[in-house]
Amino acid sequence: MTLRNSLVWFRRDLRVDDHAALHHALLSSHRVFGAFVFDTDILAGLPSDDRRVRFIHASLVELDARLRAMGGYLIVRHGRAADDIPRLAAELDAESVFANHDYEPQAVRRDRAVLDALRRAGRSLQTFKDQVVFERDEVLTQAGGPYAVFTPYKNAWLKRLAAEPQALAPWDTAPHAGALAPAPAGHALPTLADLGFAEPAGPLPEAGMTGAARLLDTFAARLARYDRERDFPALDATSRLSLHLRFGTLSVRRLVRMLQARIAEGSGGAGAPVWLSELIWREFYMMILARHPRVVDACFKPAFDALRWDEGPAADALFAAWCEGRTGYPLVDAAMLQLNRTGFMHNRLRMVTASFLTKDLGIDWRRGAAYFARRLDDYELSSNNGGWQWAASTGCDAQPWFRIFNPVTQSRRFDPDGAFIRTWLPQLTGLAGAAIHAPWLAQPAALERAGVVLGKDYPRPVVDHEQARERTLARFRALRQD
Repeated sequence: MTLRNSLVWFRRDLRVDDHAALHHALLSSHRVFGAFVFDTDILAGLPSDDRRVRFIHASLVELDARLRAMGGYLIVRHGRAADDIPRLAAELDAESVFANHDYEPQAVRRDRAVLDALRRAGRSLQTFKDQVVFERDEVLTQAGGPYAVFTPYKNAWLKRLAAEPQALAPWDTAPHAGALAPAPAGHALPTLADLGFAEPAGPLPEAGMTGAARLLDTFAARLARYDRERDFPALDATSRLSLHLRFGTLSVRRLVRMLQARIAEGSGGAGAPVWLSELIWREFYMMILARHPRVVDACFKPAFDALRWDEGPAADALFAAWCEGRTGYPLVDAAMLQLNRTGFMHNRLRMVTASFLTKDLGIDWRRGAAYFARRLDDYELSSNNGGWQWAASTGCDAQPWFRIFNPVTQSRRFDPDGAFIRTWLPQLTGLAGAAIHAPWLAQPAALERAGVVLGKDYPRPVVDHEQARERTLARFRALRQD
């Protein structure tokens, strides 16, 4: 039976092409409306110049323009989505709301509330898989349970894709656009100011479907080198597409189709399968979150919830030094300054800084994860949680607790010439060789020539790594003994 009116609820899928919910709504309805809600349950507590709100708003402007070009338009509301979506469905006399699956615990609760409200009004909520290739229950062990180790999950994921190539088929929307409801006269989107937000300072990532397409084209040209260059933060070697995946301005199926084609024709080099692995890691962590929502606040391995992290004024001071990029370890500080000023952090440096906070400073991974949640433009709960628990050795398939990153060794290996450090710590520009990685070990004459006074121009280390390493080993050994 064809629906009279339906409403497509855009959330983490701010595009018109290869969009599962929009496709199904267009095929099953006479008239289709589109809406996005700036959800106050999510926005509460964000600063007025939050960069992610600006990215979303700019992406919505393009989404509205694309929908208008297809004959439709976008409705934007500001309020509690759990209230506004049922209310809007009633206003539009929409018999059904179409949306794509979301796996975060808060979103699951919100969708349940929306479903209940719609049902009470005699309406329905239909949701579809869209932001992943395979979701929570589609890649399981032979025993029928979820994987807890990545490599077997990856192998099973690839095996399933080989058996089901249709999982990558795009959800066409343009051929069915005639069902889109036209915009009423004078319709306009609210401005950032209307929403109570301000323009952030500094440059912002290019938003929307156009920004995603340009980044993909740029990255495709260097994809073959990705495996060799991806760990070096001074190089522009990563895709920068995680932000666009987070808000769905391009489809993950499109990325995997591109990778398959490049691998088949041999133009992807060794970089294409490595980047494909990164996309599978993303789905692995989404599966972990969907199957084990307790990991938001608890360790994946319950035994590690008993770890005794450092607390109190001294720990708070160390945490502040880490947040502000004044630990005295240049690679760590440069990474944190880049994060604070741009909203971006290179994946290798996410591991380095997370390891430093938990293993060198002895501070609970949850505090670091919460800070990244506030600062990262591409913040994704599942990947952020998985990455932090990996570094803290409390998660699934995590770094073994007795393996602890040495921040100086990491610096020498992945920023050998100090190019990244000099970008974010210009006061160290005059240091050469090993001194840029560990200024406190530099000869006094070298510091003097560089114009660096430790404790004034750049801080001394807040901890001694070797001593901190022994404290961390003792922390985990004590847990094992208990």
